[in-house]
Formats: sequence, C-alpha cells, structure tokens
Amino acid sequence: MAGLIEDYAMIGDCRTAALIGRNGSIDWFCCPRFDSSACFAGLLGTADNGRWIISARGRKAKVSRRYRGPTMILETEFKTETGSARLIDFMPMNGDYPSIVRIVEGMRGKVAMQMELVLRFDTGFTIPWVNKLNDMTHTATAGPMMLALHTPVAVNGKDMRSYAHFTVHQGERVPFILAYGPSHLAVPQPFETEEALAATEKFWREWAAAAQVRGKWADIIVRSLLTLKALTYRQTGGIVAAVTTSLPELIGGTRNWDYRYCWLRDATLTLLAFLNAGYRDEARHWQNWLLRAVAGSPQQMQTLYGVAGERQLDEWELPWLSGYENSRPVRIGNAAAKQLQLDVYGELADVLAQAGKGGLPPPPRRTEIRNIFLAHLEKIWKLPDEGIWEIRGTPRHFVYSKAMAWVAFDRASKSEADARRRKHWRRIANKVHADVCRNGVDRERGCFVQSYGSKDLDASLLQLAPVGFLPPTDRRIRKTVAEIEKHLTYKGLVLRYPSKSGVDGLPPGEGAFLACSFWLADNYLLLGRLKDAIRLFRRLVRLCNDVGLLSEEYDPAGRRMLGNFPQAFSHVALVNTALNILHHAAPRRPQPVVRREKKRKS
Repeated sequence: MAGLIEDYAMIGDCRTAALIGRNGSIDWFCCPRFDSSACFAGLLGTADNGRWIISARGRKAKVSRRYRGPTMILETEFKTETGSARLIDFMPMNGDYPSIVRIVEGMRGKVAMQMELVLRFDTGFTIPWVNKLNDMTHTATAGPMMLALHTPVAVNGKDMRSYAHFTVHQGERVPFILAYGPSHLAVPQPFETEEALAATEKFWREWAAAAQVRGKWADIIVRSLLTLKALTYRQTGGIVAAVTTSLPELIGGTRNWDYRYCWLRDATLTLLAFLNAGYRDEARHWQNWLLRAVAGSPQQMQTLYGVAGERQLDEWELPWLSGYENSRPVRIGNAAAKQLQLDVYGELADVLAQAGKGGLPPPPRRTEIRNIFLAHLEKIWKLPDEGIWEIRGTPRHFVYSKAMAWVAFDRASKSEADARRRKHWRRIANKVHADVCRNGVDRERGCFVQSYGSKDLDASLLQLAPVGFLPPTDRRIRKTVAEIEKHLTYKGLVLRYPSKSGVDGLPPGEGAFLACSFWLADNYLLLGRLKDAIRLFRRLVRLCNDVGLLSEEYDPAGRRMLGNFPQAFSHVALVNTALNILHHAAPRRPQPVVRREKKRKS
C-alpha cells in the first residue's frame, strides 16, 4: 500500500522525477520524461504495479530523512539495534538518458539491508523480460523500454520480482544504478557513482546559491525554488504542474487528473517567482517556451501543453490500477487542454508585460503575436467558458475569466507603440471592465461573485486586486475578501468554491486549495493587514512535509495532503507571498516585481 502523500520526497534531473517514501520505496517514476509512462506505479495501485524499495530488514528500524542541504539529493537514515545506515538517492544531471542512483552507506556498526525491485512498464501493466548479463548487471526489456540495474550486490529473481539481501558495515558504500535506455540501443553502461554524486551536488548547490533571497524563510523559499527547478523540463523550459497523475482531491473520489503537463494558468505567477528570486534565465526560458507553445492560430490556443509544447493530450483511463487509496479512475492525458478558458489570454499578455518590466529581452514577433491573439479575444470575450478551475459542467460567464480578458487589453494598451491601436485596446479594456462591474457583483452583499447571476463565491476573485482590476481600497474588493473569509474558508484555509455548488459537474467535496490560501495572505498585505498575512503564511508553511514539499490541496479535518504532488502552483504561491511579505516588512529592500498594474476605479 502506498504511503500518505506527504510521506513522499522527490528527486529529479529536470527531465523526469521519482517519488520516494519514508520507507525507502520509490513508488512513482516516469521515464524518460515527466509525462512518459511509469515503470514504478505502486503509488496508484499496489507493489505489483511497480516499486523499488531499499530498507533495513526488520520492523524495528527508526527512520529519518532530509535533503542534503540546498540540493535534490535525498538522505534517508535507518537506525537499528546493531547500527545505522544511510540511503542516498539522486538522479545525475548529466548523461544522455535518465538514471536513478541509490547508495547505501554504513554509518555505525552494521545493518542488515534488503532490496526489492518490481519493474512494470506502461504504468503498472507490462511485466518486462529480465535478463542477467553478468554478476553486476541485469536488464529489463519490453517494447521500446529498457532499464539496466547495475550493482555489486547479488540479485535473485522470484515471482516476477528481483531481490537482494546484504549487510553494510560502517565505512562501506554499496551502489545501485538503474539506468534507462531505448531497447534497440546498447545496454546503458555503469558509471562512477561517487563522481556522479559530487557533480549532482555541485550543480544544485551552485543553482541554489544564485537565489537572491535572504533573512527569515530563506530556506523554505529556496526549497520551493529548487522544487520548481526540478519540475522544469530542461530541454524546453516548460514547467510541469506536478510529477504525478490522479492523486485525488478527495480520498475515494473521482477528481483525479493528470498534472504532468504545463499550464498557461500558472504562467505569470511562475515568471514572477523566478524574476523576484533573481533567476532571469529560468524566467526567460519559461517565457520562450510559452510563446513557442501557443504559436499558431489563436483559435487553437490551449489551456495546457506537453513539456515540449505538444497539443495532443487525449484523456483516457487505466482500468488495471486501483487508484490511490481506491480513488478511481486513474487518468492519463487531460481533456481540459481543449477547453475554452478566457483567462489564458490574460496570462499571455501579462507574461509579456511582466517580462518587459523584469528586463528580459523581447522574444521574436512579440508584438505581432500579442496583437493577433488580442484580435481573436476581442471576438470571444463575451462567451461563457470553463474557467480557471476547468469545470466539466455547463460553461459560464466566470468573473475571473472576464477580468483576465481585461488584463489582456489593459496590458496591451500600455505597451502598444501605435497610438491608434493603443487607444482601441484601452476602449475594449474599459468595455470589459464595465461589463464585469455591472454583471459580476452581488448588489445585496456588495461583493464579486463566481459568475454572472450567481450567488456563489470563488477563490479566484482574490486575484482581482493583485492584477490591478480594482485597487484594494475599493469597497467591492474589501467586501469580497471579507465574504471569502466568512464563507469560503475551512479551519482557516481557502476553498476554491463552495463544495456543494455543483459548478464543475462532478460530485462535491475536495480539500482546501493551498495556492488560494496564499492568495488570501497576499490580499491581507494589500489591505494593510501585515500581521494577518504573516500569521496565515506561517500556518501554510507548517503544512509543508518534513522535506519542504506541498501538494495541491490540504484536508484540514483529516490533517493530510490531497491532490497531485509536489504541486508547482503551491510552491509558486509560497515564493511570491514570502517575497511580498518580506518587502512589506522591510521596505528598504529592493522591491520585487509585483503582479499589479495602475489602480483604477469603475
């Protein structure tokens, strides 16, 4: 059985990643890319669907773990009655293809260890053919996939699994390498694990040292930045929303989606997180990935893409997997890619505007691309859409979607060189703004609502002030924040929308959305409520697991994480909120780029 979501840590090489439980079991690993099929899928089923566990023998071992400083190298320590051993897990940053290295180091006395390797290709379905090449190398092959296990430890097979038992003494280091290669090519060769470890540590420490982050919360900010870097596909600059698919938003429920893709929804806030922390190259690569991904007809702009900009992300279900804690179905692909979400046009325009403010060099054809997409948005902004939360019910006129359409025209009106076109974009922006203020406000309560004609609230409304739609001093903004505090929080954390609203056409029920909870802290700052912002931020930081990772959602009642993991949107929100608080608390510090435009009233 898989562990709790918060029991996992991540290692990665900026091509793919693996999740390792507290017990030393790798229960999720897709290869060779984030969105490839998994060869360890025990997270969404059982051990028979694939895992790789190395641990101390017996049940009396005490286990602790940590990352080795500001790196993505995980160290798990097993303490037994006879001694202690450390398991060092990492993925080398060099090499043509991904590999996982596991080194068992004897720390004190001696420790009896065990290894079990269960390889199942095609996300837990295909049993590969295992072949012993020599005393140190075994291969597993099926179709186009091949994995080679290199280790000096004697490995035996039984019941379609590979086993090893060994004892590690103080001062000894026992290596294991699991290397991927296409099955039609030569078997991946072993390499010097100590050199790979040193090079990997050097890479991550040097990258982390470039962060322009100081003072309190620096460690947790840098850990979130490292997580975002590890979620980046280095060949293209695309950033996946999470490593996993189908971790449920409600245990036993059907809200199980594939998040191993890149969302335009996250674009601006991700760009700001990197810019604010001093990572201009990462911000530039993300901007350039975005423009390459959306290149083409504006009518075909998608809400999400593959890590290289792929558009065909057809959704289907895997009936052979029981799902995380029996949460079915398990899905591959994401049908939301074909939805109409008007907010992505605002994200595209805002990224270009914020990149310019941050001093990034303009990408080729920036103005032409923007104007083509704005001309299309001018024709469709009045349409209902599926919204930021990608509802699978009837499209609506979502207030956040309309507000982000305003963002698109507003940003263009301030950066367009042609006076005639600039005036035109401003006229459209004013028209959209008036439409939202006329139709998106509950007149009785004086607050914005989820969609035109609705009484429901929505956490996305917390972005109205940060994007500059209205100043935080506006009574409608203040009332919206107050109503969300009163009616859309559970045990102090923010829900996306009322759980019984049925807005998304799915059975009700999910956890609190962590990114939205950070947004509430941002609004506290804008309202001058610094102490409230710090109090909420500190609570959210305490929800990180023992190695500083966050999922998409949190269940305050069950006190456990929910949703895909680790979640880029949650870590982006943590970074931006932390830097905003530090700026407010220390006004002499250089002001970070803020996602806020000139204030205006309607």
